[in-house]
Amino acid sequence: MKNKEKNNKKGIFTYIGRYKLAIFGYVIGEMCWSVTSILATILLADSIQFITQDSPDYKKAILYLLFTAGLYLIRRLSYMASRIIYAKYSNKIINDINLDLAKQAFKLNSRTYADHGTGTFVQRILDDPSRILANIDAIFEDVSEVLNTFIIIVYITCLHPLIGVCAIAVVLIGCIIEFYRNRFHKNYRKILHKKYDKISSLTTEIVRSEKDIKSLGLEQKLDEVSKECYVDYGKASAKHDTINTIFYSTRNTVIEIAGILILILGIYLHELGLITISTYMILFQNNSNFYSFIWCLGNMISSIVEIKVSADRIFSLYDEEEFVTEKFGDKKLETVVGDIEFKDVSYTFVEYENNEGDSKSKKKEPRKIASENKIFDKLSFKIDHNTTVAFVGKSGSGKSTILNLMSKMYEVTEGEVLIDGTNINDLDKQTLRSTISLVNQFPYIFDMTIKENLSLAKADATDEEIEEAIKEADLSEFISTLKNGVDTKVGESGIKLSGGQKQRLAIARALLRDSPIIIFDESTSSLDNFSQEEIKKTIDGLKGKSTIIIVAHRLSTIKNVDKIFFLDEGKIVDEGTFDQLFKTNEKFKRMFLAENI
Repeated sequence: MKNKEKNNKKGIFTYIGRYKLAIFGYVIGEMCWSVTSILATILLADSIQFITQDSPDYKKAILYLLFTAGLYLIRRLSYMASRIIYAKYSNKIINDINLDLAKQAFKLNSRTYADHGTGTFVQRILDDPSRILANIDAIFEDVSEVLNTFIIIVYITCLHPLIGVCAIAVVLIGCIIEFYRNRFHKNYRKILHKKYDKISSLTTEIVRSEKDIKSLGLEQKLDEVSKECYVDYGKASAKHDTINTIFYSTRNTVIEIAGILILILGIYLHELGLITISTYMILFQNNSNFYSFIWCLGNMISSIVEIKVSADRIFSLYDEEEFVTEKFGDKKLETVVGDIEFKDVSYTFVEYENNEGDSKSKKKEPRKIASENKIFDKLSFKIDHNTTVAFVGKSGSGKSTILNLMSKMYEVTEGEVLIDGTNINDLDKQTLRSTISLVNQFPYIFDMTIKENLSLAKADATDEEIEEAIKEADLSEFISTLKNGVDTKVGESGIKLSGGQKQRLAIARALLRDSPIIIFDESTSSLDNFSQEEIKKTIDGLKGKSTIIIVAHRLSTIKNVDKIFFLDEGKIVDEGTFDQLFKTNEKFKRMFLAENI
């Protein structure tokens, strides 16, 4: 844990250190603000002394006030300069952190995303960097107020030690109360962040799936789930705020009453002739500074806590144990034929507890396993290059898991996945990713034009290549009806497209890559019968050109494949052509007949 904290601090100040000159100007501006505030307070106090002494010196009092006015001008100019620098460079620093975190997020493997909600990443990437910079800025401002009050307390102590000792005692009592408040705040803040991540993830899902929610009549159910999350967060937030309020009120009450008692002491000392009226006026004028001192000191500690919590959350994305990254080798294959082999592959799906952890513990505890489900145990099979194969079986038999292991979205627990006889763990990222194109059941379409979505697959694609991919994916007729054709924007997540149109666009994207291995994960499941037949013809047209792997929900779409692997409870129980399985495998036959009744 100590090493981790060290890395966190180093990481944050690495980003800040990129703009040394600007940060130096910002610090100078904040220091000028603080110094001029202190000097202005002292000069004001001295001007009072000049007009309340036995022989008033009004000229000096006016001169000191003019100096004070000059200091106020410098103070405001310094503040304005530091604010401008902060506004410009804080955004640059935040952008730098955001970009690096986004890059790190790209490195995480698919299981990591499955184990954590969307809000876990969104809050860390977008919100926490801004929170860190805002709190660093708040610390500088609070330091100015604390120094100002400290100088006043020293000044009062010099005027009369007894009053100074009483003021110091009040500050110490306030600090003790503030210490316990911040300890509670730190412990509970982590819990609040995790609960808020959960709300953020749920909200994102609701926004993205609003059509499904409406069509399935899930509003009430989602309302109940949302209510449960918000109530849970609300209770935790209310507890935090309530206890915080108790601490605040206790602290403020002690300081306010003690401040009145100090004023009463001042009256008594003045009556005895031990202090002058000017000293009492200074004491009266700055009585609220005791409160300000504790308030700002507390804010500084709270800001440090927020920085620590946010930094831990940000840099936990680099914690390999919790946020596992993809691992690649360094072997590059110049030419990939497309042979695939699973050799004694075992895979266990491990689910971890959503443990909020003991925030008081300084020792990092290993993640606790909630459940384990062994999907495959020594699974072996071969797929020859340029053949078309399909995996079928009932839900939960392991079809999609095979594809995830094949494309290295998931890591095998034991055994090897080979491409052209090479373990995919030894391949470099470029070789592996360019070798395999994947068309998901629910493809993501970006908020771009149709042409831009296709160009993501091949940046240098010619118009002819794009047109050919569109034609093969049966998109030509649809695009011809659009006013702007391929330059039509499809909206966030392709919201302007139907489910089938999204899948055809995703298929066109995969075809444009021209990979030696193309995986179709139930990619025709959202298509009507006519479009399904057209896509089937497209896939059939690829036979002999690439290695085609299909996970099929509709068995009618795989009649022409070279081989079918029939899965049952994580095992390949049969294999053969469609006609062979239909004749010899009763389960396969029943599945097909049930589909076509």
